[in-house]
Amino acid sequence: MSRSTTRAAARRAARPPIRAALAVAAVTAAVVGLGVAPGGTAFASSAGSAGSAGVPAATRAALDPALVAGTGATVGFTEQEAEKAATDGTVIGPSTAAYTLPAEASGRSAVSLKPGQYVEFTLPSAANAINVRYSIPDAPNGGGITAPLDVTVNGKSRTTMTLTSQYAWLYNQYPFSNDPNAGLLQPDWWITECSCVPDQTTPAPVITTPFRPNHFYDEQRLLLGRTYKAGDKIRLAVPAGSDASATVIDLMDSQLVAPPKVDLIAANVLAFGADPTGRRDSADAIDRAIAFAQRTHLKVYIPPGTYQVNRHIIVDNVTIEGAGSWYTVIKGHQVTLSTPAPDGSIHTGVGFYGKDASVGGSTNVHLSGFAIEGDVRERIDTDQVNGIGGALSNSTIDGLYIQHTKVGMWFDGPMTNLRITNNTIVDQIADGINFHTGVTDSVVSNNFVRNTGDDALAMWSEKTEDANDTFDHNTVQTPVLANGIAIYGGTDNTVSNNLIADPIREGSGIQVGSRFGSEAFTGHLWITGNTTVRAGTYELNWNIGLGAIWFYALEKNINADIEVTGDNFLDNTYDAIMLVTDFPVKDQYSITNVHFKDIKVDGTGTDVVSARTAGSATFQNVVARNVGAVGVNNCGSFNFTAAGSEFSLTDLGGNTGGGTTGPWLAPWELPNTITCDDRPTVVVPPAPSPW
Repeated sequence: MSRSTTRAAARRAARPPIRAALAVAAVTAAVVGLGVAPGGTAFASSAGSAGSAGVPAATRAALDPALVAGTGATVGFTEQEAEKAATDGTVIGPSTAAYTLPAEASGRSAVSLKPGQYVEFTLPSAANAINVRYSIPDAPNGGGITAPLDVTVNGKSRTTMTLTSQYAWLYNQYPFSNDPNAGLLQPDWWITECSCVPDQTTPAPVITTPFRPNHFYDEQRLLLGRTYKAGDKIRLAVPAGSDASATVIDLMDSQLVAPPKVDLIAANVLAFGADPTGRRDSADAIDRAIAFAQRTHLKVYIPPGTYQVNRHIIVDNVTIEGAGSWYTVIKGHQVTLSTPAPDGSIHTGVGFYGKDASVGGSTNVHLSGFAIEGDVRERIDTDQVNGIGGALSNSTIDGLYIQHTKVGMWFDGPMTNLRITNNTIVDQIADGINFHTGVTDSVVSNNFVRNTGDDALAMWSEKTEDANDTFDHNTVQTPVLANGIAIYGGTDNTVSNNLIADPIREGSGIQVGSRFGSEAFTGHLWITGNTTVRAGTYELNWNIGLGAIWFYALEKNINADIEVTGDNFLDNTYDAIMLVTDFPVKDQYSITNVHFKDIKVDGTGTDVVSARTAGSATFQNVVARNVGAVGVNNCGSFNFTAAGSEFSLTDLGGNTGGGTTGPWLAPWELPNTITCDDRPTVVVPPAPSPW
């Protein structure tokens, strides 16, 4: 499942840990000057244009690719931002204000088209396929609408895409609602909008609906039917009669897709009765092909087509190959079960699952070259409606495209030696990939994950620790809730060379968290060579900004050897680095033994380092520029002792640069000067530039 009751309970318990400290923090206000950070940095919209001179046609994470070279996944497509293309529409953003269309867009900006308007992209290289990320309005009572989008190349060869908002537009509090008119789901929870617990407040606060709309975007792929050359122009136009009052285009990916793969020596699912038109359910036929392949030691081959599958395909000791994720599509409806399953599921849907770890799991499973398209439109944490699930040891997953499932890949261990490579996971209700409980010696590498409804990549050591796992060279964009990459406990794990951009709210680029019932951090944790872009988001429950990387001690001390080396934190909305302990346990837990080395920080809305915990960290060769506030915001554990903060910083040399207040790590700040500004004023940093 994508969230156990442990994590649901943690969300119920969400509260602003710093608020209780405000009275104490006010004592230092005269010294440090308190400011109030907004719930996001908003900027005025402007009319669309043909783009700015010198802006590269292709981007990565909405930046010049040179700025993020060496990090993230190597993908087969080229990203282009709509706000940099030719248009007669309106550019919206940039803005990080929660619950707005610009905030969820790549680069925090997009183009809004009224019926009759267009946005036009110039192909930077040859392509025969495109992918459009867009948003259209919800139906007045929820459930989504459909609307056309015309695609023309060089003014001809028109194709019409049918866009949908059926998989977008969630509302309300966790675990969210599809009903824009619904009242509060959790009236006994603290909400920032009224700074109150609604059902404990007299008079009762007025809560405007729709309450907290989010998850606005979806995407759709299109094969163009022929190859077009660099310089050809692809125009996306909204027909005059569209039912969508506005069609927002965030970006377009263009790609030269290879021909379908043909595997002649294999158990072809067509021979076992599978229907490539998608009219009949093919689950039983795929099962028969798998059984035959296991007996005869063959692969299973799924040729081009769309195959309807409305339940789990159980896989063990089998290789399943498609013709390529653009050609072989496994697509299903969500099905309501007549009675709940033993694991609490009330629905099932399309997915490939290993056997449960309690019965030994599955081994020697190899999945490649197909798409899984689900039908999940609401978040039900007990439901097993993930693209890939179960326990898979000594296995590989390569070259899949997964969309509209709850979690792209969710693994319940113990299990070992899984390799996940070259996959694209988009438009999930919850996580992208989660290693949950006792996943060891496994690698997630060169994957692209966009628009998840929770952590994009996570290691969650609940009950049994994840160990010796690696997340390497992955790209994460626009996780709507929570973090780009989250590590909850574990031992000897590595997060390396990843590119994480535009986390939206209540999370950040990278989180190291002792929470959700996870086992303690032990041994080492290496966080090396990663780049975050426009991270450091607004934490709604706390009403403060977060760091692009943040350490959170909620349930245990964090005291393993943690090495943060060679990372770049670019265009940080708030802090670059945050270390925090929840206020109710601030005198119980601490964060120590964290070492920052060879770090570049380019732009902070507030500080380089924000410490809201007891503990310590070392800093060596941390270079910062365009810093919006004092370099170190050191509140410690909010006891404001005469001896200084309970958090100490050790300067190992080479820490240079700063901002308007001078060097970011000045001698007067060391080792534990209290510089506590609970909510510093946000200064919008300039765009990143080459060092």
